[in-house]
Amino acid sequence: MSARQGRFVAIIVAALLALAGCDGAATASRHASAAARGEATVLLMSGLSGDWPTGLDPAASTTSLVNSSIMNAIYGGLFQLAADDDGHNARLVGVLAESYDVRDDGRTIVIRLRRHVRFSDGTPLDAAALRFNIERNLAAPCVCAPTAWPWADEPVTTLDERTIALHFDRPYPAAVTTFPTSTINWPVSPAALRRLGEAQFKVTPVGAGPFRVVSNQASTRLVLERNPHYWQAGRPHLARLVFQSIGSEQAAYQALIAGDAHVFEGLTSVPLIRRAEADERITVTRQPATSPYMIQLNTLAPPFDDQRAREAIYHATDVEAIRRGLFHGWYPASQSFTAPGGLFHHAAIPGYRTYDLEKARAIVAGLGGLSITLGTTRAGMAEQIATALQAQWRKAGIDVAVASYDVAALLPKYRSGRWHAMLQTVGAYDPESLLGVISRFRSDRPFTGVKDAHLDRLLVAAAGTFDMQQRDALYFQAGRYISDKAYAPFLFAAAPVQATAGGIRGPGLTTRIPPLALVPGTFWQDVRFDAE
Repeated sequence: MSARQGRFVAIIVAALLALAGCDGAATASRHASAAARGEATVLLMSGLSGDWPTGLDPAASTTSLVNSSIMNAIYGGLFQLAADDDGHNARLVGVLAESYDVRDDGRTIVIRLRRHVRFSDGTPLDAAALRFNIERNLAAPCVCAPTAWPWADEPVTTLDERTIALHFDRPYPAAVTTFPTSTINWPVSPAALRRLGEAQFKVTPVGAGPFRVVSNQASTRLVLERNPHYWQAGRPHLARLVFQSIGSEQAAYQALIAGDAHVFEGLTSVPLIRRAEADERITVTRQPATSPYMIQLNTLAPPFDDQRAREAIYHATDVEAIRRGLFHGWYPASQSFTAPGGLFHHAAIPGYRTYDLEKARAIVAGLGGLSITLGTTRAGMAEQIATALQAQWRKAGIDVAVASYDVAALLPKYRSGRWHAMLQTVGAYDPESLLGVISRFRSDRPFTGVKDAHLDRLLVAAAGTFDMQQRDALYFQAGRYISDKAYAPFLFAAAPVQATAGGIRGPGLTTRIPPLALVPGTFWQDVRFDAE
């Protein structure tokens, strides 16, 4: 057993012992004690949001977007997506930034910073620091950097000490709603980066968010404390915030009810969600769905360079059986890359191929057999779906192996080109966002399985218009084209569940905010305990 596995087991055992040895009053006392200290513990799933193996420097991390909850706590974000408590009226709000302005028919976006914003080392976040960050990110190898944006030759200029302008070589209004999913949304302290050096900065980064780093055990435990220089008076409410990686959702659930933690982000287990909803000690908040699961096919190599093989996967996939059998019909079926909680959603695509086992068997027989590996992320829901797909496809005569990967291992796998199919999520609040449709389908992106010039033109045109009806029509065309070419079957749009205990509350935890990508953007500066 590795040291890390040992820590996970220790957490599980401690939680179970605490549950067995303490009654409800003792659990409440543990939560109350932490609340009195202003200290919250957040559990993140190992292999996904609970892994940060390459550090927490946005420009250098390979998992920045997956770690967005941590990033928001350290760096704050220039902008975040907010919504009413019920998840409606979603809107972009400035956090470190005071405002933005779209000019020159969408070729220029002007960003103005708030007054007196400082990094946690006391140095100013001004226009010069912001420009440094943007230029650094554009030169960085991180896949989360906005290198797909249509930058002009001079991408950023300084207008005054608090204002910069971003320049594009064509209209790009989508930059506004996609900004929070980009690494340039999380500026780092240039002074701290120079002082610490890039290697140490990955471990103890310095941002302008509500918290600063106290200690960091990579992919295990991150301890933060209140940033004394945070720009907003009276924020953050918490004095201390701990992010803890945990090895299973069951262990996380036990830790919550034992009083050892206050938040578990991204609960997916149906039995545990039902137990939590029936447990008065836990608050369950289901977020609006924005990211459908899809079966991404590598159309650039055998066997899925043959459309017949792709069609076999469509017809062998019984989406309704998985939706109802595994998830009680909670999550809406999808036939494209959008979902009800995001922009430009259409529930159905004309001509979409649906489950037909006999057709699938006939195609496989005509191909002389079909043998593939289905990869997926090492996460409970994804692995559960992959197992169900494996069983369904075998009924159609398809020989299927399943492989699970930590999120950090996915990029090398994609870049190798040696993969057949991946069960992944696609989509975000805005389809142009990172991990949205461009990530999986545009020819120049590292996670794509498709290179199609016509599809590229549709996606570029959709991102370049201010007319929301025109954007909607173009994305609908793209969804239909993907369906016609059988590029990727879509399943359903799963919504993350936030589980909280001990009276903690705040935007994105106990209110509904559409996830920009994988999880909602928690406003950690506004999180507090009920007693406050």
